[in-house]
Amino acid sequence: MSDERRYALAPLFGPAQYDMTQHTPHARRLRMRVVETGPATAVLTLPYHAELIGDPARGVVFGGVITTLIDQASGLAVACAMEELAAIATIDLRVDYLRAAEPGLDLFARAECYKLTRHVAFVRAVAYERSPAEPFAGCLGTFMVGANSGGSPLGRLIGEGDA
Repeated sequence: MSDERRYALAPLFGPAQYDMTQHTPHARRLRMRVVETGPATAVLTLPYHAELIGDPARGVVFGGVITTLIDQASGLAVACAMEELAAIATIDLRVDYLRAAEPGLDLFARAECYKLTRHVAFVRAVAYERSPAEPFAGCLGTFMVGANSGGSPLGRLIGEGDA
């Protein structure tokens, strides 16, 4: 008797082989990229560029962009926790900004889906430049599972909906 869990996105786990952000126009526009995925985890990066600056005097990235990076990583972590892909939607995302992100450096978000129920997923995440041990933001989030009957855009990654 095996307790091994099956994950819908398991064929894509590991260092990014395929950029899963291409299914989200906003993430694609901001130039986000997947770094790595695994069971219930995701790491994304956001390359530093001038369009992201919210404070021109200091070169600091706009907080809304950081929230978007964390939300995208969190949603992907939820997808990586699912046995069967389903649409998800953010219910609540609490982001605590601990300090400004250092100007000129690429940003990262690491998210973990620590609890997945039939209808709700629970996530914790950090955003950082150099190390997740020294984050500039932390996050707790909840996501609705099965948010709409249209399915998941990530389903295309594994051939769902192909007729």
